[in-house]
Amino acid sequence: MTAIRLLLVDDDPLVRAGLSLMMGGAQDIEIVGEAADGGEVEALVDRTRPDVVLMDIRMPSVDGLTATRRLRARRDAPQVVVLTTFHADEQVLRALRAGAAGFVLKDTPPARIVDAVRRVAAGDPVLSPAVTRQLMAHVAGTAADDRRARARARLAVLGEREREVTLAVGRGLSNAEIAAALFMSVATVKTHVSRVLAKLDLNNRVQIALLAYDAGLLDDDRPGRDD
Repeated sequence: MTAIRLLLVDDDPLVRAGLSLMMGGAQDIEIVGEAADGGEVEALVDRTRPDVVLMDIRMPSVDGLTATRRLRARRDAPQVVVLTTFHADEQVLRALRAGAAGFVLKDTPPARIVDAVRRVAAGDPVLSPAVTRQLMAHVAGTAADDRRARARARLAVLGEREREVTLAVGRGLSNAEIAAALFMSVATVKTHVSRVLAKLDLNNRVQIALLAYDAGLLDDDRPGRDD
């Protein structure tokens, strides 16, 4: 098995040491580099070719949001998981919109952080449906009308089945769950997801979910809504 190549980015040396210790026990993960600021990331990525970057958000010079945006704009960019101390932080949402594949809290149990790296390396976002709803509810109503109009205009290019898959992704369903719900094969679901990403110029499923929410497709899923 080829080891997952991981780059650690955090301005706190104690946090980096803790993450290194944590990841050191996973035989399928190799730490290929460490950075103390987002400004160091691109050069390190060029040199070490990581599969996943575990990225702190708040850093003194170049923050994780800027570093994530720069990375995800590159060809063959590594996946990014952002580190945060808050569940529903505006910076987290901005990082997800910039292309991060998910986030983990700094006080998350070690086994879950290791699992998050593995999942992202395999192409799965690190956001549960409950956390997705919490994040989205955090910004509900912030420039909502303008955001909804822009999102609906973008989604207009999708076909009916692509729109159904988009809604299911927004609800946090896995490919297997979408296949069962929409009576199609997992391979067909993957094809639809790939087409949605290409048509909407998005990086990953998390961005699909955010766009679906922005467009109002998930209004019935908001916390506090009656069934």
